[in-house]
Amino acid sequence: MTAEITNLPALAPGRTAVITGGASGIGLAAAKRLAAAGMNVVIADRAGSALDAAALATAEAAGGEGKALAVACDVAAPENLAALADKAFEKFGEVSFLMNNAGVGNNPGKPWENLDAWKKLIDVNFWGVVHGVQAFGGRMLKQETPAMIVNTGSKQGITTPPGNLAYNVSKSALKTYTEGLAHALRNEPGAKISAHLLIPGFTFTGMSGGGTTKAPAAWTGEQVVDFMLESLVRGDFYILCPDNETARHTDERRMAWAIGDIIENRPALSRWHPAYGQAFAEFMKGG
Repeated sequence: MTAEITNLPALAPGRTAVITGGASGIGLAAAKRLAAAGMNVVIADRAGSALDAAALATAEAAGGEGKALAVACDVAAPENLAALADKAFEKFGEVSFLMNNAGVGNNPGKPWENLDAWKKLIDVNFWGVVHGVQAFGGRMLKQETPAMIVNTGSKQGITTPPGNLAYNVSKSALKTYTEGLAHALRNEPGAKISAHLLIPGFTFTGMSGGGTTKAPAAWTGEQVVDFMLESLVRGDFYILCPDNETARHTDERRMAWAIGDIIENRPALSRWHPAYGQAFAEFMKGG
């Protein structure tokens, strides 16, 4: 894979990646993989021991501290992203790969509860990405060199299963935002930047329940990053990851059913409506 991604100008050795949420999980896996491929890597996350350890691991993968930089950053604060951009450009002179990956999965509860917790989650999961694009996008365009922006979404932002409505809302908004970002960049005169939506499956990360043992059904962060890089080489926008339990075909059928709620005028979230349980089961057998 390293040889293949170096054929992408945005991921070539000597160029620079910035990864938010880079202290663990998918973000850390991406940081180490890109550092090992010869890129300069800037990881951003909340201050603490996890960020310190990730900085050491990334520097080791890069073969030297001079090619890695760790920055304490709260993506909910736009001034933190502006400062992150300043530090990245000051140290490395350019940024060719921006991965807006930071996210939280706490559950604020029902739609009518815990307004502050709702705002905090959406501030990170949605506004944190907007802040990242605002801080880096204009500068990356002015470089007039090939570059990529990857935003980490979720299948929950597409099929919106019951359980954590605030998280679903944040990731649904992020999907729409990233689609619009890709369209805007595609139509920006002279732009050499592409945008992509990473849609992980069940992945063992710091957000996957806090356990220390990977469930058999889960992918590792490294597997997600491998799939992401393969997809970027192909030029995919939607990077829809499987896992050890859910194949792409299953995801496709679930997503088709979800959009079918509108087309067929079914009740909202009919997949979980008792009157449609048998119909959904039969639908999943088809295709």
